[in-house]
Amino acid sequence: MTIKKTLLASAVGAAMTAAAIAPAAQAETTLSMAYDADPVSLDIHEQLSGGILQLSHMTFDPLVRWNQDLEFAPRLATDWEQVDDTTLRMTLREGVEFHSGNAFTADDVVWTVERLKRSPDFKAIFAPIDSVTAVDEHTVEFTTEKPYPLLLNLATYIFPMDSQFYSGEDADGDPKDEIVKNGNSYASRHLSGTGPFEVTERQQGVRVVFERNDDYWDEESPGNVDEIVMTPISENATRVAALLSGDVDFIAPVPPNDLERIRNDDDTQLVTMSGTRIILFHMNQERVEAFQDPRVRQAFAYAINQEGIADRLMKGFATPAAQMSPQGYAGHVDGLEPRYDIERAQELMAEAGYEDGFEITMMAPNNRYVNDAKIAQAVAAMLARINVTVDLKTLPKAQYWGEYDDRVADMMMIGWHADTEDSANLHEYLTACPDADSGAGQYNAGNYCNPELDALVAEANLEVDLEARAEMLQQVEQTLHDEAAFIPLHWQDLAWASAANVNIEPIVNVMNFPYLGDLVVEEE
Repeated sequence: MTIKKTLLASAVGAAMTAAAIAPAAQAETTLSMAYDADPVSLDIHEQLSGGILQLSHMTFDPLVRWNQDLEFAPRLATDWEQVDDTTLRMTLREGVEFHSGNAFTADDVVWTVERLKRSPDFKAIFAPIDSVTAVDEHTVEFTTEKPYPLLLNLATYIFPMDSQFYSGEDADGDPKDEIVKNGNSYASRHLSGTGPFEVTERQQGVRVVFERNDDYWDEESPGNVDEIVMTPISENATRVAALLSGDVDFIAPVPPNDLERIRNDDDTQLVTMSGTRIILFHMNQERVEAFQDPRVRQAFAYAINQEGIADRLMKGFATPAAQMSPQGYAGHVDGLEPRYDIERAQELMAEAGYEDGFEITMMAPNNRYVNDAKIAQAVAAMLARINVTVDLKTLPKAQYWGEYDDRVADMMMIGWHADTEDSANLHEYLTACPDADSGAGQYNAGNYCNPELDALVAEANLEVDLEARAEMLQQVEQTLHDEAAFIPLHWQDLAWASAANVNIEPIVNVMNFPYLGDLVVEEE
């Protein structure tokens, strides 16, 4: 025992002497973060969703990205030039490596875009790209069949993947680059990007650990976070309590009921902004014959009190909607207002021969959108006033999307933020005639179909006269409203909260893709 004490004392003395000589090691900064759900996959092409895009910005880099003023900022592309009406040339950043150590080149961009064009979720928005060519190691050219005004918008969704890492076969003999919806593929379990963080641990539904990429190319980034531990906490009250108690440093989303509570807490900060994500319900015309009658769909639209939901459930932290396009989007129609009118709803049901109503199933997530389950419950109660009996089921996000893809309920909830910050994207995914080959209508759970509108959107996407293009998209929006193609609820506002020393304001944005690589945590 005496010898052990002597050895220990000697070791401590030696350590103190060494510490006096060597500079003190810098303490690592760990951010504990609680989202309402964790990413459903590590394959960034498996699902077109906010959670996957948030993951993309943490572990990959786009060619360009939006800044807070919705202007294009260079990332893996440093420069670009419109060579002619159908050709865009991009210069790529040199000296960038993937997490695997492989060098980033133009070939990775070509490989990534080709993979995007066969992704069930992404191929519709990448359809305008006819080809992408590697001119040399750090130059690529995008070619479209016809002039397309939104190529740079699309570039914000191109996160170059490590083509060497994802090539070949896995241990089971399956291609490493295969895209499996809601499945277990190599890409859904392995990740190699160019981004600020690497995934070092992942337990689905429990936690994800991200470690800072020591070789990250962006040396000008102010970010000083070395590790992020993301914990999914679906229950709003529990997530807020974790922040207020200091168990976590950053949460999203913040439920409307707790905005003032966080705002008045000296140890936390709240950042809010108006949002552009539309929350809506689809009515499946293939499952319910009554939904094929526009009078029934209109009756459902008249039965829903959007302003009541925004006021009471969302505590005013939402903008009631009568269309998909928010104000500022090209297709927004100023004259469209929510049309809540129970008497008119009852009249329309009677005209259509459904005065006594009918029964339907409804499904919604319970941890994807702010108050999603409560909103679904409110909508179900409102439909009872026109004699519609609703069998409602809510599910966690991880289970919900598989059910949504299979269209298992008569009415299904979805929220959508336009991937290109443009009205055409809303129609292409949510109301276009479903087409598995092209990817059109990939999230159209109502199976609504109007080929004339599809043709008009396609024409608008080739129109370089922005005023003429806006008129086309407004015509689309007006027709969708008149035919009650879906039930719009509101545009969801955004809120994030953090500990007072976590400077989140510079990294959040209206797309709800926090640029966590640039996050600064100040010393307390």
